[in-house]
Amino acid sequence: MMDANKMIINLAVLGKTQSGKSSAGNVLLGSADFYSRFAPGSVTKDCSLGRSCHIHGFMRRGGHEISLQIQVLDTPGYPHSKLSTRCVKQEVKKALEHHFGQEGLHLALLVHRADMPFFGQEASDSVQLIQELLGDSWKNYTAILFTHAEKIKEAGLSEEEYLCEASDALLTLLNSVQHRHIFLYERGNSWSEQRIKILERIMEFIKENHFQVLSFT
Repeated sequence: MMDANKMIINLAVLGKTQSGKSSAGNVLLGSADFYSRFAPGSVTKDCSLGRSCHIHGFMRRGGHEISLQIQVLDTPGYPHSKLSTRCVKQEVKKALEHHFGQEGLHLALLVHRADMPFFGQEASDSVQLIQELLGDSWKNYTAILFTHAEKIKEAGLSEEEYLCEASDALLTLLNSVQHRHIFLYERGNSWSEQRIKILERIMEFIKENHFQVLSFT
């Protein structure tokens, strides 16, 4: 949604339990709207929408400074330790329609821990979830967000080397979404600096889509 001096970007974070969806959502918002902690099972049970403060002068459009506001939909993990697969899908689909039914979704972030493998049935389930929730156009509105990216450097790898060694399933997924991906580091960079870099990357993806949105009406 846009007016002359303001732009609202709608995002959703999706992914496996304990992948870091809620933490990533908090980074995007620049706040602590979403409850996040270490746990042996799923923490998030319900979808919730967070809104950031306006980021003034984030970008220029038509010669004018634009303030940016981010809306992030946090979702339960999939598969969930307490909710059935059917229940998770229904909850997320209902929330997407409720919050973004009219304004539309700019980008879904499939959150994946960089230090965890991506292959087999779990990989297939993650992709299937995105396809079912977003429909036939899912490839145009999905990016991969790698959390715990500091583990890559701890392993002595660059981001490029990490991707070169990725599983066939992950490489196939990256190809499907036109290699739209972002790395989120838990340590090493200030949150505010990293937040701006991630938002700039997200805006690049959205511009490539000509600011089109995925509708759920």
